[in-house]
Amino acid sequence: MNATNESGATLEERVVSRLATMSRAERQVAEYLRNHQQDAVFASADEIGAASGTSDATVVRTAKALGYSGLTELKQLVGQEMLKKPKPSERLYQGIEEVGARPSSLLDRLFRETYERLGETERQLSNEDFVRALDILAGAHRTLCFGIGPSEGNAHYLALRLARLGYPATGTGATGFRLADDLLMLTGSDAVVMFSPARLLREHEVILSRVESVGAKSILITDSLAPLLGDRVDLVLQAAYSQSGFVGEAFTSMIIADALFLGLAARDEGLTTSRSDLLTNLRSELIKSDSRDLVSRSKRRPR
Repeated sequence: MNATNESGATLEERVVSRLATMSRAERQVAEYLRNHQQDAVFASADEIGAASGTSDATVVRTAKALGYSGLTELKQLVGQEMLKKPKPSERLYQGIEEVGARPSSLLDRLFRETYERLGETERQLSNEDFVRALDILAGAHRTLCFGIGPSEGNAHYLALRLARLGYPATGTGATGFRLADDLLMLTGSDAVVMFSPARLLREHEVILSRVESVGAKSILITDSLAPLLGDRVDLVLQAAYSQSGFVGEAFTSMIIADALFLGLAARDEGLTTSRSDLLTNLRSELIKSDSRDLVSRSKRRPR
């Protein structure tokens, strides 16, 4: 289909509408183009192929699969899109200008978008998928939680809460060579939870290849990567986020992390209570130890 028949569809719209019908290599190129539009406008087919881990032939084929006559037309139209499209920071400030500088207006906009994102996340999260996620985590020998940028905090947060329930877990935001150490000990009895809102990274490919090679279970918590990675994970949990920047991209996925923790806690109230009591006792001992050290140092201090 030629771009002239696309009714002005943007690259983003074309990628979203076609990802499910593309081959895996084409999906890699399409996702790269969506997330690196400025770079793609000035890159050759060879350079885009290398950056997306594919080939120049796949890049050209993907451009046509997206409805362009070829890579040249794709770059021309995407370049025009970019001239019209505001940057994320500009969208945020435009939103602030729209509601005015009054704190009450800003709060109204913030809470309205928060409610909308939560409502959309609730709508997309089925009871069946939630139970499946709990089964995966409860049955895992160990869980590796992964996230980059704002999502790294969610990865560590879920890992901490799982560990407090007695489920061994590790959180990581490692990239490049450092990620290899986290994946090294992954086994078929483990699970991986990926907090990845929208941007496809090379790390996702490495993680999923390792998951597939050892037979581990995997859960993807995302806003828009389901069409690209959904067929490579055991379960996708949708976490809708705000394009305006008023609500942080990691907010709804943290709510899902809380839900997973509470769901597991509810499955064994006796274990949850005993673990909570143990944590409280350990904290009390640490407070006592700190108090004794403080008293001891004050006595040794010259008067």
